[in-house]
Amino acid sequence: MNTQYTTKPTPPTIRLADYTAPPYRVISADLSFNLDPERTMVRATLEVARATETESSATLELNGESLDLISIALNGRKLSVSEYILTGNILKILSPPKSFTLDTEVAIAPEGNEALEGLFRSNNVYCTQCEPEGFRRISFFPDRPDVMTTYRTTIIAPKDGYPVLLSNGNLVDSGEMEGGRHFATWYDPFPKPSYLFALVAGDLAYIEDNFRTVSGRVIQLRIYIEHGKESRSRYAMESLKRAMRWDEQAYSREYDLDVFNIVAVSDFNMGAMENKGLNIFNDRFILADPETATDIDYYLIESIIAHEYFHNWSGNRVTCRDWFQLCLKEGLTVFRDQEFTAEMRNSANKRIDDVSVLRVSQFREDAGPLAHPIRPDNYIEINNFYTSTVYQKGAEVIRMMQTILGKEKFRKGMDLYFSRYDGQAVTCDDFVATMEETSGTDLKQFKLWYSQAGTPHVEIDEFFDPQSGIYKLTLHQNCKPTPGQPIKEPFHIPLAIGLIDELGTEIPLQTEGDDQAHSTGTVILELKEPTGVFIFENVNSSNPRLSINRSFSAPITMARKQTSSDQAFMVARDSDPFNRWAVGQEYSTSVILDILDHLVKGHTPSLDPAFLDAMGKVAVDTSLDDAFRASLLELPTEDYISTCMAVEDPINLHKARKVARRQIAAHHRKIFDELYNGLRTDIPYAPDAAGMGRRMLKRVNLGYIAALESPETAGYVKDLFDNADNMTERMDTLDILNATDTPQRSQALQDLYDRFENDHLVVNKWFALHASSPLPGTLSVVKKLLGHPAFDLKNPNKIRALVGTFTNLNSVNFHAIDGSGYKFLADRILEIDKFNPLMAARLVLPLGRWKRFAPTRQLQIKTQLERIITAQTPSRDVYEMVGKSLGR
Repeated sequence: MNTQYTTKPTPPTIRLADYTAPPYRVISADLSFNLDPERTMVRATLEVARATETESSATLELNGESLDLISIALNGRKLSVSEYILTGNILKILSPPKSFTLDTEVAIAPEGNEALEGLFRSNNVYCTQCEPEGFRRISFFPDRPDVMTTYRTTIIAPKDGYPVLLSNGNLVDSGEMEGGRHFATWYDPFPKPSYLFALVAGDLAYIEDNFRTVSGRVIQLRIYIEHGKESRSRYAMESLKRAMRWDEQAYSREYDLDVFNIVAVSDFNMGAMENKGLNIFNDRFILADPETATDIDYYLIESIIAHEYFHNWSGNRVTCRDWFQLCLKEGLTVFRDQEFTAEMRNSANKRIDDVSVLRVSQFREDAGPLAHPIRPDNYIEINNFYTSTVYQKGAEVIRMMQTILGKEKFRKGMDLYFSRYDGQAVTCDDFVATMEETSGTDLKQFKLWYSQAGTPHVEIDEFFDPQSGIYKLTLHQNCKPTPGQPIKEPFHIPLAIGLIDELGTEIPLQTEGDDQAHSTGTVILELKEPTGVFIFENVNSSNPRLSINRSFSAPITMARKQTSSDQAFMVARDSDPFNRWAVGQEYSTSVILDILDHLVKGHTPSLDPAFLDAMGKVAVDTSLDDAFRASLLELPTEDYISTCMAVEDPINLHKARKVARRQIAAHHRKIFDELYNGLRTDIPYAPDAAGMGRRMLKRVNLGYIAALESPETAGYVKDLFDNADNMTERMDTLDILNATDTPQRSQALQDLYDRFENDHLVVNKWFALHASSPLPGTLSVVKKLLGHPAFDLKNPNKIRALVGTFTNLNSVNFHAIDGSGYKFLADRILEIDKFNPLMAARLVLPLGRWKRFAPTRQLQIKTQLERIITAQTPSRDVYEMVGKSLGR
């Protein structure tokens, strides 16, 4: 929220330990909106009752922000000024009766709401965003997730400009009014917290379909979009239907209302929002066709559509008691959407994608000043806890629980959770308790994952006696201190392991005392103590190799003694696809860091022949799925490698990775040429798993060919750009050209803009290309683009495309040695914080890593953080992020 603080040095801290249940319930809410850009009138009739019969009279507190109170009445009687107090953002009703009706009328200004929270108007469309605390910008209400009520919403607007009027639930009435206005009334019979309220009004087109549920009910499905973009929302509709069917099959969750509506808007702080029956989406996650969208766009559309739909049960029907329980709905729903996508596409690559995001974003969060548990115990601004820890690590905690219990018992726990707590606001403890009840498993120690921050580190010691066939595995766990948690208790860590013999065959594992071996070769070890010792008997191998943390069974880091030949062997032979990739990433990282060390010392680096040989074997292995082969061939990102460094060195790391790519390309030029030419087929574009995998492999091979930077490369790649018949291949070629200071790069960028200048989603890709270029002078280009006619600093997507891309994905220029990148980001944070604190606070993240760099960069970044926090009026959002980054 954009509350300014001029008299208090620090905003108040909200603490989980201070939670108290609401003294009053809101049984029903009847809302009426008379829409006007400058002065929308909102009338609310709330049926209120004391929460318990025995409770003595208590003050009713209602939240309200930027509201002009017009009238207030209790049981039809206008209240005198002595019967209520309006102070700041709190309206207090003094000594109300046990049950009563409260009527309020307020005026709000949607047109001037640049924070994009509550009700705002953009591109002539009224839209809401109420999670987490936006409803208080709409009407006075106990705006907290444990106050659940039914909503009846009437919307009144000019029919000429706003023919579409939408809210939660089912449409129960509509009609014409005098003066060219009309109304629509929606009723949601399912109690929900205020953060799930939604309203949309505008002149929108739509596509329509229906879905027959498992019980035979027919649900009307609609996706609302700008006129002329109907065809580009078809993939989103098909994704929605797949998600609905999957949730019935995987979790027996049937949809409950008669309609399910989605609206796509271009000005939105979030990716999407799961409002009951009326999901609101950033349009980049709805609109797609081969001409304008890439494979990753299609991939994200399918995933995010599913995520928001799955929230209907894991978040809406069963919601959070308080915002400290945010991972209860988000971690669980991310896990569910990950499982859905794994079934729809390539399961091995889906796991690789998810872990890649976790290791770069969340592991960094755990290792820095912003570290927090998946269930934090305090916050200043809840907007700041929509983090990778809550979402991605939260999902990993759910996955570990499934691993420990087994899929059957986990599913029984889910069934009990949904049935027992339907229509309630509950806690993470309630969720874990259902799992304990249905499985008979004690998860007390496991719950430390909810309360302890940090990434556990496991050191691995192996001993094998070939004479007796005894294999001994010793595991030591520890977790570094994090802010407010200097000492950690041992975690309950499930580790999936296997042993591979010298021929690459799985060894059946028999633990000490077992009567028989596990024929699958994979067993789950549960590490609960600081040190755990596990002994396996009858290991029939002369040199067993350990495959540990298979499928990334736990979000940990590991240290082990492993030679490069062992790594090469496991990349070629491990039967667990994820571990093949993970060991390959470790191997590649060590090779690149070795090159970096040579560069810093002024030596000429060269790649280990064994590494080159391993890469060549992967390249020609046609038994591998295309997408998986592409993942094995792709080197680790600079972002990931930097997390493995004691002191980050962005510029030299960029050089080292570039040297590695060039040497791999030179050594295997013939292989890459032949493989790329073999992939140049006339198969029509399709956004399915097979097509995406083929294009992934094609892109990786083209990248290696271009890494040689021969004189004719730029012209060759530009020809591929000119002849591409889909946006995926246009962007793949542009990514390559974007690193070269050539006329072909300039021409390709101009061609892209000229062709798609009227499509804001493609223009955002164009902004991101400029911002991500490693070429010298990129910062000057980015600054110039801030004034481009197509750029709008008040549009979150534009900010993410230009400013976010530069600061998060352009390590060379953002971390320029003169500190200019840091100053640029601080300038934008201060500028954006004046109207959209949520967006400004999210831009702070790259500065929070300041202690990871050498002293010169540390001082430069810290100077900018101090500059931001000492500004005259930093928002609560920005104040918290910067303060924690500085260790305050």
